[in-house]
Amino acid sequence: MAEVESLLNPFVKIRRDLHKIPEIGFKEFKTQKYLLDYLSTLPQDRFELETWETGIFVKIIGKNPKKVIGYRADIDGLPIKEQTGLPFCSEHDNYMHACGHDFHMSIALGVLHYLVFTPIDDHVLFIFQPAEEGPGGAEPMLKSEPMKKWMPDIIIALHIAPEYPVGTIALKEGLLFANTSELFIELKGKGGHAAYPHETNDMVVAACSLVGQLQSIVSRNVNPLDSAVVTIGKISGGSVQNIIAETARLEGTIRTLNEDSMVKVKTRIEQLLEGIIVGYACEGSIDYGSMYHQVFNEEELTREFIEFAKKEPGIQVYSCKEAMTGEDFGYMLKEIPGFMFWLGVNSTYGLHHAKLNPDEKAIEKAIKLLTNYIRYKGSNE
Repeated sequence: MAEVESLLNPFVKIRRDLHKIPEIGFKEFKTQKYLLDYLSTLPQDRFELETWETGIFVKIIGKNPKKVIGYRADIDGLPIKEQTGLPFCSEHDNYMHACGHDFHMSIALGVLHYLVFTPIDDHVLFIFQPAEEGPGGAEPMLKSEPMKKWMPDIIIALHIAPEYPVGTIALKEGLLFANTSELFIELKGKGGHAAYPHETNDMVVAACSLVGQLQSIVSRNVNPLDSAVVTIGKISGGSVQNIIAETARLEGTIRTLNEDSMVKVKTRIEQLLEGIIVGYACEGSIDYGSMYHQVFNEEELTREFIEFAKKEPGIQVYSCKEAMTGEDFGYMLKEIPGFMFWLGVNSTYGLHHAKLNPDEKAIEKAIKLLTNYIRYKGSNE
């Protein structure tokens, strides 16, 4: 295995190293150390570095800077038990890079490496962001001191796309990813013996009723020309088969393609919960958990990038539709002009799947594309 790895593109090897050590949001301690160790091998006079929580800011110093170009890569993994069978699979039980952030990091390091040794006119700020999968690192990172000091004038990011072949990218102007919010609902009634239901307030029954009502929101409270999703992915309640449940918990997600619809959906959820509280004589509460702002690609920069990418050898550009996926990069795009694009990686299994296995040939293609674009964008001649 060591002999084979020695022949790999160094950034493929980096991806494999990172794939072994997935960590969840704000606990990416090994990941941060790995990145810092790599950065320590580069000429230290060519960049400035600051850490923030488990994230890292790296500013490549430009030769004749007039602006700062930002590039963001997320670094956290997911609480998923890997089932790929790969020789470099996760060494952390029940955690996996199932969303491709190992790819995102290795690609960012590849571009950074090149720019350190071949500087351009403008500064380039690399942002290695923790906690994209939750509870959300982009919004607090925007407010951090390093970000305020080195605030980019434009910002770029990518996300792997299993459904597209290697050598392709996909994007569009305007809305790319949805507004998203977690949803947690707690119900508390009165438990008791299964033989005496009339003396209880059964929260399993209340929860089932609420789930059915929640599914009416999209069909009856959202404009048919808009798009929204309300999904309950987990229900828990009760303790044993012959005791009526005193409590129940619903866990889910809300996704909308505009901010107004998110407000309307949440308002309706709260109204339905009030009805359950009255109808089942119980207590109820809502927690929206992590909320992500929509990813909205700035039109002019996106058009420019599309035209640039079309001229790059070995790259095919697809025009895609907006997706209901969520990405906290949307918070950065809310404050800084920029764009995100999908990178084709040709995997049979999709994002967040235990068998996701992206094609590593996409790493070199992404490094070349982004390096060339940042060089083009950062030239002041």
